[in-house]
Amino acid sequence: MASFFFLFLLLLLVLLLLLAAIVRPRPVRIPLKGRHVLVSGGSSGIGFALARRAAAEGARVSILARDPDRLRDACDAIRRDTGVDAAALAADVRDPAAVARALEAVGPVDVLVCNQGVFVPQELERQSLEEVRFMVEVNLMGTFHLIKAALPAMKQRGKETGLPASIAVMSSQAGQVGVYGYTAYSATKFGLRGLAEALQHEVIMDNIHVTLIFPPDTDTPGLAQGLEYCLMLVVCSTSVETCNLTHTIFIITRHACLGSAQSPVSSVFKLKSQVISGGNLGGCHFACSI
Repeated sequence: MASFFFLFLLLLLVLLLLLAAIVRPRPVRIPLKGRHVLVSGGSSGIGFALARRAAAEGARVSILARDPDRLRDACDAIRRDTGVDAAALAADVRDPAAVARALEAVGPVDVLVCNQGVFVPQELERQSLEEVRFMVEVNLMGTFHLIKAALPAMKQRGKETGLPASIAVMSSQAGQVGVYGYTAYSATKFGLRGLAEALQHEVIMDNIHVTLIFPPDTDTPGLAQGLEYCLMLVVCSTSVETCNLTHTIFIITRHACLGSAQSPVSSVFKLKSQVISGGNLGGCHFACSI
């Protein structure tokens, strides 16, 4: 009897392993050359670097941001560095009508990078509700507005071309662990995780792949602004090392925006800049399933 029970368990284990091998998500390579990549918050920092990288790889690029002057400067820099004329879309992501008009003007998107983000560091007790609302509307609602505006044409384009599409949602280390003085900001970034996980269930049958990105501390103007306010961020950033922007962009384009992450909804981050890890562990781990 014991031998039959052992054999049953062994067969069950084999079946489970086979099932896991069959249903395990595979990396999906989403080509950039000749595809339309739209990056919100694309006039500076990680967003600008992503747009420039996509242009260098042969993509048609659109960048969306609020400031027309900074957009123009960003487009000039992309043209100078890559020879690609990027489309500049001046729109506020808090305004769904403005977002819809902007996306309609440039046509269907193959790779949507929701990168916009703002933060007003302050203890919650001291923070005004207007500041809280500002972060929620830009970081969270702005992402909803972008995705809702892009999805119908993205699905139709996928049916016509048969090619996979990608939606990359930019979260933050503060979207994995709460940071002093970032209560409202962290709430918006934690919210993006729920958005990404649920959205992937809705769009995977349309061959649209959603990735949630947790960028490491990266040498950008936004990080510099945060370090001016929060001593805890200074301690964390100096203890786990700030990442070079070029390397961060390489990680994101190869393991997020191109859809090569290992899970349908994937978190992409660099462990040595992961505050929650508690120290400098060294090495890189991309595409960790959430």
